[in-house]
Amino acid sequence: MKTVLNFAVAAVALPTILLSATTVASAQMPMPDACKWEMSAGGDMKTPEMPMGQMAEHQKAMMEGMQQMHPAMMHGMMAKDPDVSFVCGMIAHHMGAISMSEVELKYGDDQQAKAMADKIIDAQKKEIEEMTTWVNEHAK
Repeated sequence: MKTVLNFAVAAVALPTILLSATTVASAQMPMPDACKWEMSAGGDMKTPEMPMGQMAEHQKAMMEGMQQMHPAMMHGMMAKDPDVSFVCGMIAHHMGAISMSEVELKYGDDQQAKAMADKIIDAQKKEIEEMTTWVNEHAK
């Protein structure tokens, strides 16, 4: 039941989170059209109508990683100090990138995409170590 509830919460919150992320990111760098969800005429995102049971294994694995990353990121960003909030949120965000990259390595076929995943894992792990050290030194 807890998994179903977590999925239901994520299904409701994820479109809002993704829309916000796309909007913020698009102010700096546009998302490729192939990465965007279809928008309705009213500007609302059309949520995919695919129950978890009908998803491919890689989609399920990505969703599981996102369900773990988003609450951790939101929790980390609740620190009262803005610097600590940022760094704690980014640690969880980087963990999500590692999780997504691991899914690519397990299920992906394209060697260039797999090489990107390996590069992301290496870079994100190093940055998580740096950020964790910073938090341990600066968090009050």
